[in-house]
Amino acid sequence: MCRNIHTLHNFEPPATEDEVEAAALQYVRKISGSTKPSQANQAAFDQAVAEVAAATSRLLAGLTTNAPPKDREAEAAKARARAQIRYSPVTRPA
Repeated sequence: MCRNIHTLHNFEPPATEDEVEAAALQYVRKISGSTKPSQANQAAFDQAVAEVAAATSRLLAGLTTNAPPKDREAEAAKARARAQIRYSPVTRPA
């Protein structure tokens, strides 16, 4: 579930509100143990997502670095290469 939460700091272009919201949603899902809350818990779930997204936005706005911004496409390519290695079938000697 948390594999969908990605680093959002120091990218060019900067993280969008949609990316922050998606990360907040994944975090709240993980913490609550529920991907789809019941009707009784929906309001609390939605409020938590909004608060985590707001805190994430404040954090990203306050962070500084001397490192050059990372390229989204290059980082995505690295992630795909890692996934291909991780999920490729293992060949065993006969």
